[in-house]
Amino acid sequence: MYPTNSIVKAFGIQNAVHKGQLDGGHGVPTYWHDRHAAFSLFGSGPSFGMSSNQILAWFQYGGGQQLYDELVQKEMNLNIQGFVYGPLTPQPLGWFKNRIESIKDLDKMRFRAVGLAAEVFKELGLTTTALQPADIVPWLDKGLIDAAEFNNPSSDRALGFPSVASVCMIRSFHQSSEVFEVIFNKQRFDSLPFALRSIIRYALQASSADLSWKASDRFSTDYEEMRRKQGVRYYVTPDDILKAQLTAWRKIIARESANSRIFKRIIDSQMRFAKRVVGFENDLTPSSKMAFDFWFSTV
Repeated sequence: MYPTNSIVKAFGIQNAVHKGQLDGGHGVPTYWHDRHAAFSLFGSGPSFGMSSNQILAWFQYGGGQQLYDELVQKEMNLNIQGFVYGPLTPQPLGWFKNRIESIKDLDKMRFRAVGLAAEVFKELGLTTTALQPADIVPWLDKGLIDAAEFNNPSSDRALGFPSVASVCMIRSFHQSSEVFEVIFNKQRFDSLPFALRSIIRYALQASSADLSWKASDRFSTDYEEMRRKQGVRYYVTPDDILKAQLTAWRKIIARESANSRIFKRIIDSQMRFAKRVVGFENDLTPSSKMAFDFWFSTV
């Protein structure tokens, strides 16, 4: 294992693995959005109400892996075998200097975002910049951008957001089902014995489950630490912004589907899966807020 940025920068991992400079790498599919918009659909797309764990269910059992392989190996002709894993919580709208009270407050802001999520924010009137993780907080500190999003409470805290922005707007549809990605040089991966390839696949599933449990503990801990000890003020994103995001997604889907057959096939597959799976869970799952309020609102 090599430290981040020690061989290539985050946005250079895919090329390095394709060429065999690295045997493998870790990141998120949306980093490759500039090469093909469909990459963002693997964890950073509209999701249609799916959680990140449901996106993984689609990947494993709804045809997602096959569509991913087709995009990577046939559409892009990359010497890569990749897998997605690791469900993450919905990302906050972002980190700001002041509270955002309506969509008008976002107008013309210079904002860090990546992938199709950046297109969502552009539709909302922001100017977006796709910064690598290590550059976000320095740019925000120097005033080169006005606000930024990244990922989750633990990652955001580790990057140092509380030192440069005191407001975090929680809840957003721009990346509500993010997952991680592990990629291997396909020639190298295929050269491994069947047993070792199987170990890798099952290790990814085990890591995925463990990450989801670890995230429940770590993310909530860092969320509380930033709020109580670092003075971060959390506010719920106004409904007009959330509705505008969904409208923006509809426009983006139509535009990208018209330009790319593989994009449309992935979208159609996700929509079929989401309609069945999310519909089923919505019917059966009672409100967690109702239960939480019952037990803790008077404590």
